[in-house]
Amino acid sequence: MKWSKKRLNNLFLIIGIVAVVVMLFTFEVSFVELWQHLCRAGYWLIPILGIWVVIYGMNALSWRSIIKSPAVGSGKVGFWRIFKLTVTGYALNYATPVGGLGGEPYRIMELSKDVGNQRASSSVILYVMMHFFAHFWFWFISIFIYLVLAHYDRVPLSPVLRILLAVTAAVCLLAFYFFSRGYRNGMVFKAMRWLAHIPFLTKWSLRFLRRHGHTLHNIDREIAALHQQDKRAFYTSLLLEYFSRVVQSLEIMFMLLLFGIDFGGGFSGLGLTFIISVLILAITTLLANLIGFLPMQLGVQEGGFVVSIALLGFEPALGIFVCIICRVREIFWIALGLALMKIDERV
Repeated sequence: MKWSKKRLNNLFLIIGIVAVVVMLFTFEVSFVELWQHLCRAGYWLIPILGIWVVIYGMNALSWRSIIKSPAVGSGKVGFWRIFKLTVTGYALNYATPVGGLGGEPYRIMELSKDVGNQRASSSVILYVMMHFFAHFWFWFISIFIYLVLAHYDRVPLSPVLRILLAVTAAVCLLAFYFFSRGYRNGMVFKAMRWLAHIPFLTKWSLRFLRRHGHTLHNIDREIAALHQQDKRAFYTSLLLEYFSRVVQSLEIMFMLLLFGIDFGGGFSGLGLTFIISVLILAITTLLANLIGFLPMQLGVQEGGFVVSIALLGFEPALGIFVCIICRVREIFWIALGLALMKIDERV
C-alpha cells in the first residue's frame, strides 16, 4: 500500500503524541515535586522557554543557507516555513527512537513540496551533517576551555579527566577526518552500500541501490558541491549551528543564577557563569549523543546533567532541578512542534 503524504503526516503526529504521553508517565518525580520545581523557576521559565525561539531561528537560518545555495539547486523557500519545519523536525527527533527516525524523513517529505525530492533530500542530509559537524566542534573547543579554567583552578583536572579529555579530542579529530571526506566526495551512496553488508538489510539495500542509485549519486554530487563551490554558505551554516549551542548555554546559565551561582556577580562573575554553562552543556550533549536510541533520550540526558554538574563541583539538587526544567521545556516545544504540523497542513 502506498502511503499518501497526508497519512504519513498523521503517522508522525501519532508517534509524537504517544512519545509525549510516555514521557509524562515516566517522570521520576511526583507532580507535587514537579510543581515545586516549576514554582522555584517562576518567571525564569519565560526566558528558559523563550531562548529556544532564538536557537531554532539560528537552526532555521543555517538550513536556509543550504537550501538557498546554488550548489543544491538554490531553492526558494520562505523563512517561516523553514522555521516551522525546523521546530517540528526537532520535536519528532526528540520524540522518536534513534535521532532522525521521524524528524528528517518528515522534513524531506514536506520540503519536497517546494523544491522536489532530490533537492529536499540533499538539503536535509547536508543540514544533518552540519548539525553533527558543529556538535563535534563544540565539544572540541570546549576541551580547551576546560583546560584553561583548570589552569586557573576553576575546575578539577584529575588524571582520569585528563584521559577522558584526550580520548574526546581524539574522537573529535577522527570525526573531522570522516566529515572532510564526506564533504569532498559525498557519503550517501557509500552508506547504502555499507548497509548491504548488515544481515537482514542486504536485500533491501541492494534493491534500493538498483532503483535509486542514480539519485543517490546526484545527492552525493550536491553534498560535495556545497563545500567546493559555495564556501560562504557552508561556513555560514556551520557558524550558525555552532553558535546556536553557545546560545543554548544561556538556558543553563539562567538556572545557575536561580541557585545563586554567579561567582561574585558583575561582568567577570557572569562571564564565568556562562562559560561554566557552556561546559555543562558540552558534557551533557556528549553523553546524550553516545546513546541516542531511547525516546527523548530517557535517562541519558538526566544522567548527563547530573554527571556534568557533579564533575564541576556543584550540589546534586542543582542537577535534579536542571534535569526537570529542561525536560519540561522539551515537552513544551515538542507539543508546539506537533501542533505546527497540523497548522502547516491547513495553511
